[in-house]
Parts: sequence; C-alpha cells; structure tokens
Amino acid sequence: MHRRHAKRRLTNVFVAAAVVFTLAVMVTPEASTRAVVPATPSPGMTPTVAAASNAASLPIQPLWRPAGAVLKRSKVVAAPTLPFGLDPKERERRESLSRWHRIYTYSSKYRIKPELSRRIYDAATTAGIEPELGFRLVRVESVFDTRAVSSAGALGLTQLMLGTAREYEPNVTREQLLDPDVNLRIGFKYLRGLIRDYKGDLKLALLVYNRGPVAVQRSLSMGMSPANGYESIVTKGYRGRGYLE
Repeated sequence: MHRRHAKRRLTNVFVAAAVVFTLAVMVTPEASTRAVVPATPSPGMTPTVAAASNAASLPIQPLWRPAGAVLKRSKVVAAPTLPFGLDPKERERRESLSRWHRIYTYSSKYRIKPELSRRIYDAATTAGIEPELGFRLVRVESVFDTRAVSSAGALGLTQLMLGTAREYEPNVTREQLLDPDVNLRIGFKYLRGLIRDYKGDLKLALLVYNRGPVAVQRSLSMGMSPANGYESIVTKGYRGRGYLE
C-alpha cells in the first residue's frame, strides 16, 4: 500500500510540473512583463522578495527628459537690470572733454590762443552756426584781431557795422562791439539769420553779409551774379551746410 501511495504522489508531481511548463511556454510577452508578485508581501515572503516585487510593480522611469521639462523645473534667475546710458555726471564729464578737445583742435589749426578759440566755438554753437564756418568767417574778416576796425567803420572779430548790430541789440555801443563776446554773439546771430532768410543758400548769405542786402539784391534784379569771390574764400574746402539743427 505504501508503494502505491508513493507512486501516486510521484505521478502527481510530474503532472503538476508538466502543467507549469506548458503555461510558461504559452504566456505572452506582454504578460511576462507584468508583475505577478503582489505589491504587499504575504506572510511567508522575505523582505528582499517583497522589495523586489514592489520595484517590479513600479513604472519604468526614463533615463532622460525633454529639454522643456528641465527648463520648467529649473529656477529662472532674471538678469540684473542695467541702467540705460551713462550716469548724468559721467555724460557731462565726457561732453566737456569732447568740447575742449574740439576747442584745442581749432586753436591749433588756426594758431590762436585757446581762450579766443573757446569764445568763437561757444558763440557759434549758441547761435546755431557750425563752428568751422564761424572760425572761417572770423579769419577772413579780421584775422582774429579783436580790436580790428576797417576803413568803412566795421568793428571787431566779425567786422560788424554799428547800424547792423543795432538791428539786433538797439543799445549796443561802438566800444561794446570791440568786446569779443558781444561782437561774436551779434555777428553769428546775423549770419544765422541770413542763412535762414535765404533758405539755406550759404554762399548767397555770405555775399549779403559781406556786401549788404541792397547791393546783392540790385545785382540779382539786373540779372547779374552778385559773387565777388568773398564766398569762395570763406567756403574753400568746406563741406558743411553752415548751420546746426
């Protein structure tokens, strides 16, 4: 009887093994990737097996992430805001240095003292005249002699007639016109007005400055050119328009 029972048990073991093998062969690839071990360990499972079963039940994490996802997670640090332009004091300092550089350049070019160069430069820019034109006018009119007086009675650096000067400053005196600052202020204001009156025609404005409006208008009305060479001497090699915006 014992042999019969032992033979029956052995047969059952072989049958069970065959069933397990058949099921293992017939299982699909998708099913093989699923966890067959419960997430919670059974009383008989060891901690190592339980941890392995939990790890197998978790979704697979990708080894890389799209760049957008990384950027969304990263903390964006704003760039420091820089002030636009220079500091007002630094800008003023640079403008002053640039101004004095031009003044000394004209001083060297026309071989005059820096102080006289400063007076001419500042008077020209204040009146809206390009400094280069201002220096050229003074050179031709008076050769930079602040006390120059012509045979016709023209005075100072810009050789103004007293009557013409009083159209701009009625109370100005003859002696005052020999002051460099007064003379340059009125002379350049007169020239700027002529350039404006003659629609930017610099040469015609210079001819009126030199000959007077009556003589120039008479020549034009007679169909003659009012040119006498003065305008060519002043503007020789000059490419500017004569005035500042």
